[in-house]
Amino acid sequence: MTTHRNFTPHQINLNDGRTFSSEGCARVSAAFTEIVGDACRQTFGDVQGLPEWEEGTRIIVSAMVMAASDRTDLVAPATGHPSAIRNEKGHIMSVPCFITR
Repeated sequence: MTTHRNFTPHQINLNDGRTFSSEGCARVSAAFTEIVGDACRQTFGDVQGLPEWEEGTRIIVSAMVMAASDRTDLVAPATGHPSAIRNEKGHIMSVPCFITR
């Protein structure tokens, strides 16, 4: 049996009714150059805020965090999937599944 732990800043809902409350927030560090006019450049660094690896546990993170990490225990909500459920404002209410590597 696989356990899921949510390290996004909000609850994740699957279309099948399962919900995963946030336990923390994993992020990718960022640095910015000096502002010139009205623009600057942004570079990304290390992932911060992940728990230690644990056998049988998948960590729910944003797609950006998953892409920036080489960990194989990370999954991201399938927000772009055609079966994602959105409200009248277009906000995602639930997703059908997770994306894996």
